[in-house]
Amino acid sequence: MRFLLLLTFLLAELTARPLAAQGAPAEGRVLDLVSGRPIQGAVVTVAGTALRATAGPDGAYRFAEVPAGVWRFQAAAIGFRPAVRSDVVVAPGRNPDVVLRLEPLPVDLAGIVIEPEYFASAPAAATSAQSLTYEEIRRLPGGLEDVARAVAAQPGVVQVGEGRNDLIVRGGAPSENLFLIDGVEVDNINHFGTQGATGGPLSFVNLDFVRDVTFSTGGFSARYGDRLSSVLAIDLKDGRSDRLGGRATLASAQVGLDVEGPLGGKGSFLLSARRSYLDLVFRAAGFGFVPEYWDVLGKATWRPSARDEISVFSIGALDDVDFVNDTDDQRYDNAQILGNAQDRYVAGISYRRVLGRGLLDVRVGRNFVDYDFVQRDTLLQEVFGSASRESETALRADVGWVLGDGSDVHAGLQAKRAAVRGWARFPSGFGGAFGDSVPADSVAWNRRFTKLAGYLEGSRSLARGLRASVGVRVDAFTAIEQPVSWGQRVSLAYDLGPRTTVAVSGGVYRQAPAYVWVASNPVNERLRHIRTDQAVLSVEHRPRPDTRARLELYGKRYDHYAASTLRPYLVMANTGAGFGGADDDEFASFGFDPLVSAGGGEAFGGELLVQKRLSDTPLYGTGAVSVGWARYTPLDGVERDGAYERRVNANLSGGYRISPHWEVALKFRFGTGLPYTPYDAQGARDPALLNAERLPATHALDVRADRRWNFRAWNLVVYLDVQNIYNHRNVSRVRWDDRTGQPEFPESIGIFPTLGVSAEF
Repeated sequence: MRFLLLLTFLLAELTARPLAAQGAPAEGRVLDLVSGRPIQGAVVTVAGTALRATAGPDGAYRFAEVPAGVWRFQAAAIGFRPAVRSDVVVAPGRNPDVVLRLEPLPVDLAGIVIEPEYFASAPAAATSAQSLTYEEIRRLPGGLEDVARAVAAQPGVVQVGEGRNDLIVRGGAPSENLFLIDGVEVDNINHFGTQGATGGPLSFVNLDFVRDVTFSTGGFSARYGDRLSSVLAIDLKDGRSDRLGGRATLASAQVGLDVEGPLGGKGSFLLSARRSYLDLVFRAAGFGFVPEYWDVLGKATWRPSARDEISVFSIGALDDVDFVNDTDDQRYDNAQILGNAQDRYVAGISYRRVLGRGLLDVRVGRNFVDYDFVQRDTLLQEVFGSASRESETALRADVGWVLGDGSDVHAGLQAKRAAVRGWARFPSGFGGAFGDSVPADSVAWNRRFTKLAGYLEGSRSLARGLRASVGVRVDAFTAIEQPVSWGQRVSLAYDLGPRTTVAVSGGVYRQAPAYVWVASNPVNERLRHIRTDQAVLSVEHRPRPDTRARLELYGKRYDHYAASTLRPYLVMANTGAGFGGADDDEFASFGFDPLVSAGGGEAFGGELLVQKRLSDTPLYGTGAVSVGWARYTPLDGVERDGAYERRVNANLSGGYRISPHWEVALKFRFGTGLPYTPYDAQGARDPALLNAERLPATHALDVRADRRWNFRAWNLVVYLDVQNIYNHRNVSRVRWDDRTGQPEFPESIGIFPTLGVSAEF
């Protein structure tokens, strides 16, 4: 309370005595949307000012000083559609790094006046693609400045529970999502990540250093593979090139410090470190489960010439959990939790070379994670323990070439080498509520695997307003008996008019079994690549350049999904969300069961997206409504609702920029209840009733207010974010309470206000 009073007094003083603020420099690059090549000679302007800059041979431009405020940057070049980047915040302590990507115009549109593009996407991403800027992610109410939580508000995405980043995309599983950071594949971007899946409670990617995010929920091109449902590509920004600067932040769950600046004459660097203070809050509140984490991020970029670029980045995350078992209630609550401590890092080295009308990218990536899991009963006896290490080194080369006449071709090769070792034990002879038991008291593994992949794809403008993209991809995984699989992709887009586009996309998508599934049980070497055949139909209309409405229908059919022979009602598509303990899926997500590729399923539905970006009208917002069904069939032959199926899911978010200093926003979320399996009077579950009942619908309203102060050499940002402002208690799971002999429906926390303070210098 003293801290809040002091802060209120400080803000009142700052408001009463504002200091004169000056502008700040701004810089960036202009690139070809299709090939990624720099566009020399492109003209960049700042809307509402007379400022004008020209891109050099490397596509770089720079403004020596832009007045403090929120601006729109626009780029134009001969032969390209103009592009707009809104929400560019310029302040004395912030040097924006704004990359504008221009779409090449067909020859038959040369000389015609074209409206600037707010929603550009590459020809190979004809459907289901969405881009998010740093500012759109930062200011999202209830988003905790987290990339994964921001994309969870997009159409087609279901967030399973409060406080989790398990992304369920169009009826898929939480293991079906691909993450890339600066083009390097990352197995999971979350603290306390789930082994064999892609979820966790909070992302370890520092949003301060994120430039753009591109999210695809289906129909993605052949250059992305080994995942079935989505691609989340995160581009890190470059450090500022003018001087040393930084940012100190006290956020909702963590404190952090960022530093950035020039590196020699042709380079720049970024460096950040963050630590959670949840352990202090949880201890003060008397919780028995006390999580703690650190993460660090570093990046350096060099451009030795206009045609060459070298970048290096690394992210490390340290996660630990402490259990306080001083009371009976604490011991009982902790017995429901799978302790998850892990150390993780991801690193990448990239080299980019402009080749005439083409571009070459070569990347080396490294993923490493050390898992340590334990769950104990109320007597503090271990019922499950596991420790394992997974490391992966990848080499990838991609080349793209613009052929002229609206045609381009892209190709790539990739090789990965993985080492997986560990152990797991069930010392108390664990048996689940379904009456199952594990096949062995303990297992151990030490394996090495190789993955290979290659793709070829091309795009072409076939006629006025008609564009096509065709691709083929091959993936190989040496750990399984049928190591090679193929997939074909195709998309078509047609402009019905200057503001309406119809597109279709489809193809065959493949995904290899998780490393831990294959390594921990030799029987699972008989598994095959999971296959999904999917198709998307999209209609998009833009009543004005900054506004669009998009309706999409999709269908997916799954084959060769891993299913348990020990538990014939279990298909692995229904595992991987949550923390993975006895209550979530009875440790099924680890894949220790003997598995066969005999599961099937289908998912289908429709989505409506309405979006307005910030422009000369200071109102912005996104509305997304999804209706979908997902059903899976395991070995018992019974088709059941998917464990993560919300048939109706809706998100409405938006805000209003009252002035350059004040902004308010809200987000309303609604979802129909998830399926669950009821308990009988003895606390057992009948597989015949698997996912037969539904939890109540979930809903909440989050609100946020931001205030900025700009001074001569630094700026201050303060926000108040209130999640679940009307204090509704959502229910996202059920568990058996041995103390009462009744099923229990744990509720989420109610209203949750957070205050954030950030000083940029």
